[in-house]
Amino acid sequence: MSLVRRARPEDAGEVLRLRQIMIDSLWGGGGDAGDAAAGWQGESLPELRERLAGDDGDFAAFVVDHPGRPGTLAALVAGTVEYRIGKPGNPRGRVGYVFSVATDPDARRRGYARACMEELLAWFRARGAGHVLLNASPEAEPLYTALGFIRDPDPSMRLPL
Repeated sequence: MSLVRRARPEDAGEVLRLRQIMIDSLWGGGGDAGDAAAGWQGESLPELRERLAGDDGDFAAFVVDHPGRPGTLAALVAGTVEYRIGKPGNPRGRVGYVFSVATDPDARRRGYARACMEELLAWFRARGAGHVLLNASPEAEPLYTALGFIRDPDPSMRLPL
């Protein structure tokens, strides 16, 4: 039996806690990060609970319960399927996007993130995604490479709204 399960609405607070761990590991915490985190998490919680309650087909989060701390999550992977106009190699235009991979610091190196990623990749395949995109930290790149991801020279740009 797999340790991985689909996240439920009651997991929303823990999902946000692990997402903050991921954010802190990528961009660093400190300063007013705790106050800022509390603000965005409180605003995000209702929408996340709603998304976790439904199976709307375009969002999924997979988790592993922490073996030593009941009610706590050890790992999280979340992603969406987006539609883009088809192209050679992906005529249906479905693209998977992984946007949150996090493991509680005291639960790392146990294969939890890999197990969650494998479930999310199966979910993407079942929805007809032609490929999957993600941003990788240097620490996580070996995991993604082992799963078959390759570097993509994407000329991304961002416009904050």
